[in-house]
Amino acid sequence: QVQLVESGGGLVQPGGSLRLSCAVSGSIFSISVMRWYRQVPGKERELVAAIASGGTTNYVDAVKGRFTISRDNAKNTVYLQMNSLKPEDTAVYYCKLTHPSSRREYWGQGTQVTVSS
Repeated sequence: QVQLVESGGGLVQPGGSLRLSCAVSGSIFSISVMRWYRQVPGKERELVAAIASGGTTNYVDAVKGRFTISRDNAKNTVYLQMNSLKPEDTAVYYCKLTHPSSRREYWGQGTQVTVSS
């Protein structure tokens, strides 16, 4: 059974930083693409960043140069380092694992990030 648990959200002032973590149970983490999404009320969930099993990364334009996605396969954990945070980054952040063969998607429960003074 694959389970994802996010942590690290909170309240931060504009310009501040947070690091989100997503711990994954199961043995497929190291061969799976991992993604971070975010969602605000009334809007669709938005892809923020992705990291392939080999470490290749991609970002939405709105976070390029400010956010960094990384992974630690020994700890079955993916991270999202968020710097220079803006109020428009406020959202619930979710991580997602896509099974490499079945393509089934697994989601975490989400963690709230609020950027406000």
